[in-house]
Order: sequence, then C-alpha cells, then structure tokens
Amino acid sequence: MKSLRLWQRECSARALSCYRNGQKHFLCLATPGAGKSVMAAEVAKKLFDQDLIDFVLCFSPSREVALGLQRTFQRRLENRFDGYLGSLGDSLTYQAMINLDDNFWALLQHSRVFVVFDEIHHCAGNELARSNTWGEAILSNIQSQAAYTLALTGTPWRTDALPVTLGKYLVPDTSVICDYTYGLQQAITDKVCRFPKVVLIDNDKIELRKESETETFTSLQSYLSNGKGSYMSFIQDENCICYLLELATSKLEELRVNKPNAGGLIVASSVSHALGIHRILKEKRQIDAKLVTYRHENSSAIIDSFRHSSDDWIISVGMISEGTDIPRLQVCCHLSSVKTEMYFRQVLGRIMRIEASDTEEAWMYTFAETNLSIFAHRMDVEVPDYKITETHTVDISMSNPSSIRTSQAANELGYVHVEWPDSPDREPSISGSRHVSSNTALESSYFDVVGQFREKIISAFS
Repeated sequence: MKSLRLWQRECSARALSCYRNGQKHFLCLATPGAGKSVMAAEVAKKLFDQDLIDFVLCFSPSREVALGLQRTFQRRLENRFDGYLGSLGDSLTYQAMINLDDNFWALLQHSRVFVVFDEIHHCAGNELARSNTWGEAILSNIQSQAAYTLALTGTPWRTDALPVTLGKYLVPDTSVICDYTYGLQQAITDKVCRFPKVVLIDNDKIELRKESETETFTSLQSYLSNGKGSYMSFIQDENCICYLLELATSKLEELRVNKPNAGGLIVASSVSHALGIHRILKEKRQIDAKLVTYRHENSSAIIDSFRHSSDDWIISVGMISEGTDIPRLQVCCHLSSVKTEMYFRQVLGRIMRIEASDTEEAWMYTFAETNLSIFAHRMDVEVPDYKITETHTVDISMSNPSSIRTSQAANELGYVHVEWPDSPDREPSISGSRHVSSNTALESSYFDVVGQFREKIISAFS
C-alpha cells in the first residue's frame, strides 16, 4: 500500500479520536487535489480493524466521482465495494440517495454504518424546513442512524447562504467549524499540490455597435460594468477563443517537453460551444481533442480512457469537475459561463494534483471578468467571504488576502452544477456574428474585439 501523506495520517487519527470520544460527525476541509478520498478510506479501514463498523456507504455528487471512491475504498479495504452480498460497502450518488426506500435505510438501524459524504457542500440545510432534497435525505435517514459520518469538502460554503448539512456553526456570526483543515499553501509546501498560476486575458479595445452609434471600451471589465455587455458574447467570440487557446496550447506543449503525458482540460459552456472549440483546435492548431459531455452515454469510459492515455487535450461540458481525478492534467481553460467562486476553485482543482515529487506548476487560462479576477487574486483564502473556525489545523500562516474584496455577487448561481439546456438551439455557439442577445434591449447591438490582447499572470503564493 502506498504510504499516507502526513496530513492524511493526522486527519484520520483526529477523526478516530473524535469518534472514540463520542463525536459522531466529522468535517474535513482539504484543498482540492490533496487526497481526501484516500484519507476517508484509511478511516474506514481503521474502524473495521477496531470492530467499530459493519458497513460503509459513500455518497458523492456524480457517477464519475462515485466510481473513483469505489476504486479507492476497494483498494484500501482489499475487498469488494459494490454493495452486493459479501462486500464491505457501496458508493452511490446523492441523486441515487433520494430514491432509496425504507428497506435500504433499515440497514443503518440494524447495522453499524460509517457514512462518507464527498463534496458535502452540495447538501444544504440543518433542519428539514430549510434544506434541499439531498440535505433532507441526510437529516431524515442518516444523521441520527449512522454510527459515524465523515464529510469532505474543499469549499465549505454555499452561494445560497444555506448552511451545509451536518455542518457546525458558531452563533451568532455563523462561522463554520471544521474539525480538520489542510490549506492550499501547506499542500504546495508539502508538494502535495502544484503551484497555481492564473492567466487573465483582456483586450484594450472592445466596440459595441448599435444602429449608427458605436461605444468603445478599453477592457472587458469596462465593457461589462455598465450592463450593456455580455460575458457570454465574449467567451463565444472566435477571436477571443483563438487567442486564449494559442496561449494555453503553447504552454502545454512547453510542459510536455519534460513531461510527455501532461494534459489539458477545456471547460466549455455548452455542447455546441464545445464543438466550436473542438473545430478551432483542429483547424488552427491541428489538435484533435477528446470531447466528453453530459450527452455521452459512455462518459465515464471516455474520461477513464483519457486518464490513462497521453492525449493532450479534452473538452468537457458538465463532466470533469470536482472530485474527478486525472492527475496528469496540468493546464486548463475556464470558458464556462458559470462565474461562481466555488466553480472557479473546482475547475482549478482539476489541475492541482501533483504526480511527481518535484514542484510543478498548474496553469489556468480565463478572461479578466471582474469576479474571475477577484477569485484569482484570493486563491490563498480558504473560505472567502465566510469565517472559519478550526478545532485543529496544520495550515501555516498565509499571505494577507488581496485588498480586493467583494460580497457574494448577485449574479452568481446558487448551485454548483449547471442546468444545461436540452434543446440544441438554446445553446450558445461560436460564430462570427458576435450578436449580443442576452439582453432584449440589445437585439440590434453587436460587439467586436478589435484591440490588442493582453494578459496578466496571478500567482497567489509568490
């Protein structure tokens, strides 16, 4: 068995100590890519060894993540982990959880069950009257019945202001209490995670034409600030995409000189958007990228094939996000229309997991939209805009947060996963028209990027 990292040993020991002292629920905050699932499997192994549990249940937000947890627990427990007779546990999605009947939940009443929640922030509410569907299922069927629970997250907050299910909060300031915290700077110091760099791309001349009138803006921020511009129009613009892809693909080619299997991820906003990006890569850069979307019935097989290959690029729509483990990914392009801080960190987390012992860099390319710029400047803040109280931490002191602060933006989505449209004609696509159609008042408005591109590299831990 591969030896555990120091933080994994400390966190698992801390959890076991809390369980022995009568605490049933344990919340671990660890930076994306740190190895939370391996730590959870170690806790399960120790609980079995001490004859404290009979069965393990893992819940997570997607089938891909559930399969990853199944592999990790099966490897550590050296036993089947498929839910069938003779296995030691099962790994299910949160969506599957809400469809389980009373016969299933009777398992927790008659057996000592250890329940692991990956990305617990998807589950909201600490009381039935104020919870989402997944949170309600946990409160009704697991909270009191489970022998022990272990909740894992890299982003222990929600943009809808609801408390995270099973989370403990201080009153009256509602600071979340984490039983163990492993921060990004400590992970970089320990060579557990790569050193992140975010490249923000801007343009010094953006024109918005309406009938005979033309307005000129000197940055993306000024273009969007007056409510006349649309970020969607920017990420669909072929010139903008070409420039971003030129930088990202060049960086990956540079990295592949010394690491031939280094890979890149492009997060697109829709299927048609992804197809447009695929075309651009093929025509402009002679790159035949892999494509995986929520519409692929074999999406897990596509991801797994890419994981073990040396292919350079994969384009994803709603598939490769939090918890998806592809360690060789080292460059990513954030071209999604989702601009929440939680989603930003989840995308960044896909390229943070280090493979070698040497220090490596992770590169994210995106546009200099106001919120994305703020998120990039405060990558070193574990829980931005929220207070956090640790009862135990191994995080070293970090640099002061950026002086740029913001409240939860009003236009941020309240949920991490995107509700992708079912109809192809509703999806944004890449075209040359650059028609600003997100606002009905702008039906005759067109925008064009005619100036010089520029980029700024943000390194939070330099």
